[in-house]
Amino acid sequence: MLRKLKHHFKHLWHIFRRLTGDDAYDVYLKHHAEFHQSSVDAPPVLTRKEFFKLWQESKWKGVKRCC
Repeated sequence: MLRKLKHHFKHLWHIFRRLTGDDAYDVYLKHHAEFHQSSVDAPPVLTRKEFFKLWQESKWKGVKRCC
């Protein structure tokens, strides 16, 4: 029973992190390793600080409305 509860909690925690964007850097690292590591002209891996700075700028910079 405790094992099942622990499993459900981990699953809910994973969903919560995905919804809030808390796992965005981890997803970025996984993507970079899968698609960019093997290429010769691969961009360098961003630090956590650089990644979140770019993420915030892209989210909030500029006009964010339809009209």
